[in-house]
Amino acid sequence: MNMGSLRREPVWWRDETIYQIYPRSYQDCDADGVGDLPGILARLPYIAELGVDCFWLSPIFASPMDDFGYDVADYRSIDPLFGTMDDFDALLNAAHSHGLKLVLDFVPNHTSDRHEWFRESRGSRTNAKRNWYIWKDPAPDGGPPNNWISNFGGSAWEFDERTGQYYYHAFLASQPDLNWRNPEVRSAMFDVLRFWLDKGVDGFRVDVIWHLIKDAEFRDNPPNPEYRPGQPEIEKNLQVHSADQPEIHDLVAQMRDVIEEYDNRLMIGEIYLPLERMVRYYGESGESGVHLPFNFQLLQCQWEPKKIAGLVKEYEAALPEGGWPNWVLSNHDQPRIAARAGARQAGIAAMLLLTLRGTPTLYYGDEIGLAEVDIPPDRIQDPWARQEPDASFNRDKARTPMQWSSKENAGFSGTQPWLPLSQDWRERNVAQLDEQPGSLLRLYKRLLAFRKNEPALRDGAYREIHVGETMFAYERVLDKERLLVLLNFSDDPVAAPPLPDSYRGGTVVFSSEEVDNPPEQDAAAITLRPGAGVIVRGGENRS
Repeated sequence: MNMGSLRREPVWWRDETIYQIYPRSYQDCDADGVGDLPGILARLPYIAELGVDCFWLSPIFASPMDDFGYDVADYRSIDPLFGTMDDFDALLNAAHSHGLKLVLDFVPNHTSDRHEWFRESRGSRTNAKRNWYIWKDPAPDGGPPNNWISNFGGSAWEFDERTGQYYYHAFLASQPDLNWRNPEVRSAMFDVLRFWLDKGVDGFRVDVIWHLIKDAEFRDNPPNPEYRPGQPEIEKNLQVHSADQPEIHDLVAQMRDVIEEYDNRLMIGEIYLPLERMVRYYGESGESGVHLPFNFQLLQCQWEPKKIAGLVKEYEAALPEGGWPNWVLSNHDQPRIAARAGARQAGIAAMLLLTLRGTPTLYYGDEIGLAEVDIPPDRIQDPWARQEPDASFNRDKARTPMQWSSKENAGFSGTQPWLPLSQDWRERNVAQLDEQPGSLLRLYKRLLAFRKNEPALRDGAYREIHVGETMFAYERVLDKERLLVLLNFSDDPVAAPPLPDSYRGGTVVFSSEEVDNPPEQDAAAITLRPGAGVIVRGGENRS
């Protein structure tokens, strides 16, 4: 078991649940159809009542919004779309008064082309900030310096006629990449972190952290032999030289050192890499890397017990000494869990997320079962979907407004929201579901409360007990306390498998099915309904 050691105790993120908020889509207070900071402030009581402990905000910095905030024009100011710095300070103070932590989205790989640094950099080849970005001469044929592809399709190189060179952009052409090999860039960006840490933010989720260092020789990427038409163009080549370079780990260690200048702050890394490469971002003994390299395996696996159990086992085995696990079911870039697993499975998905060992991250709207929302062609906002319409990929479907009530625009805004609502928004909203026994929202609330009161769920070891075609069972063990989680992935009732001796005389202490005054059910007689899950406490004979 890789419990590991960490620099400071207590480390709050081991026990707590993170809740991702996409600010554009949470609550609109100024009736422009886009969510804002006063809207999040107004919903803090809901966030606290839900039972999460920390919320992470997708970017709120000043931006032209070409990529909805992931193109930063000023790292030290709030975009007027979301409010003011006073609004942010009020939100941070109120969050802390509610006992909530607040984590910001830090976007260090690239800026907007309207950032003052880039305006200076493209001014001339001799400008003092020229080397703050990645500039290269054309290839001998006058084309791009190499074959690197933008994550949003097309060449990752943009020609600048004023200076006769190309600049590199891993995403949109209006998002030029910073040159993190330049010590001046590192110093300036580390000071950005300190600016927000001084304000009291509790940490950062670091965007595309594995992209920060590129191959020093800028060699071509090799072709991907598994690429198939219809996939995003970025997948045509293997990103061998354009990301995840060996030197990245020294840079991450430097960034971690900045975080460690402050007490008990969290550093999360967004890392889409194979498991064996992702876990390297924990660093030596969990002390030189990010605290939590986001584990996206549940975002990408087939929704069946054997597949899920296999990836849990693989992940637990791969964790380095000092590495603390974490799990993510949905985020702003991927289809929601209810879209991937289906409405009936959303309940056991919640149970899986909140009972596996490690820090869970919940995405806003998953608690009410938001799935894939249809986006008419004339309302598509996602720049990636616009740039690659043939790839059948649209992140808008996972970014639609939170649905609060059956009132106009689902209580999100006083005007038409920037993205459509789900077709069933009059029924699928917080107000309606909060009144319905057995609803998904009430399940999340009960689960989060149960997790807070069970040290074995927060800190206990993970042990696989049973994996079949329809059932996944595992236990969490801390000292003499034992909890067994049973999840039925089928559309039929399934009897529990023979239970270990430690659960003889045990009782069901939590069920995905909410029942008034539920009897203490004997664990030996459990039959799980379709898509249901239970938690069993070990009996008197537990060892």
